[in-house]
Amino acid sequence: MSKSYEDVVITTPISVPYVRYSDRPANYWLGRALGMLSEASGLGAQDIDGLSVSSFTLAPDSAATLTQHFGMTPRWLSQEVTGGASGITALRKAARAVQMGDADIVACIGGDTNPKHGFETLLDDFSSDMSAAVLPYGAGGPNVSFALITRAYMQRYGAKREDFGRLAVSQRQNALGYPQALMKKPLTLNEYLEVKPISSPLHLFDCVMPCAGAEGYLVMSASRARTLGLPYVHIRATCERHNAYSRDDVQLRTGLAMDAQDLWTRAGVCSQDMDVVQSYDDYPVISFMQLEDLGFCPKGTAKDFVQKHDFTVAGSFPHNTSGGQLSCGQAGAAGGFLGLVELVRQLTGSALGEQVQDARLGLVSGFGIINYDKGLSCAAAILERGHD
Repeated sequence: MSKSYEDVVITTPISVPYVRYSDRPANYWLGRALGMLSEASGLGAQDIDGLSVSSFTLAPDSAATLTQHFGMTPRWLSQEVTGGASGITALRKAARAVQMGDADIVACIGGDTNPKHGFETLLDDFSSDMSAAVLPYGAGGPNVSFALITRAYMQRYGAKREDFGRLAVSQRQNALGYPQALMKKPLTLNEYLEVKPISSPLHLFDCVMPCAGAEGYLVMSASRARTLGLPYVHIRATCERHNAYSRDDVQLRTGLAMDAQDLWTRAGVCSQDMDVVQSYDDYPVISFMQLEDLGFCPKGTAKDFVQKHDFTVAGSFPHNTSGGQLSCGQAGAAGGFLGLVELVRQLTGSALGEQVQDARLGLVSGFGIINYDKGLSCAAAILERGHD
């Protein structure tokens, strides 16, 4: 059993406002995130002695070269490459670094740029499998892979587009109150169903919109956060898993299913205790899988779960309270931080949009690095409002 995180906390959630396109490099967006962390916490660059960076478009720069750009001299450095799981995998490493004394204050930032026509370049460089086994056959990147996964899920479990639509519509409702969401037009279920197809069975509102932006947070001891006067959340438990169920013909489950029971046991709580949930939502089917694999509902029944619950901020199951990526946009690797940053805000009573009343406990999960027929990385964290 993993050692608890004891005195380590998360604080200072920040979001660099998203824009649809940007010709500025990734290090501009990451630099803005670091600057916002400094301003919000009152810390200078030399006060932050740990740095974790996640970005798809940072090359040829790296986490190490960014320290020179940013005028930092950290004694702990990490570069996350787990895509939609990166916000949580960064947290796990940063928390252990603080716990073991390798760093006192770690800035975790994720962000990307998005020039016009830049998404094609990103796909070309995403992985050898994508460039060798997907793109040469005319497949349009992740839409085709997730169409394959979505179709297989629908055939196996009887889910319908209307079921996925309920999730998308509720998240759009949440986004209307979140100032940084790019999607600000209300969405009805009929509009969701009737919009143009992208890659059957996926339609336009099933797919995230690439954009530019960044997210970030700080990891430090609770005593340091109190000294700085910063609201914070405790880390009850975390998990991560890579290349799970590699023999499955197509992905119908994530690696979270391997670790959910241990995650809840270590946290000392259960799924029914969660006041707010943030799941990675590059496509609705992936949120469905995470909810099932984490034990919120049995496998194959997310379609029933979403029908029985109200997923809006004031509903019976507050979920992706910022609107998630489906309504905020996907700023590259920042998408793997969006849910975690939003959860910290909700638990510290500092939501940018609507606040979940009396939120004390929450879960965030991440999923990323799509290859052809499956995503390779997943992670989750259970957090609790500071109570010292």
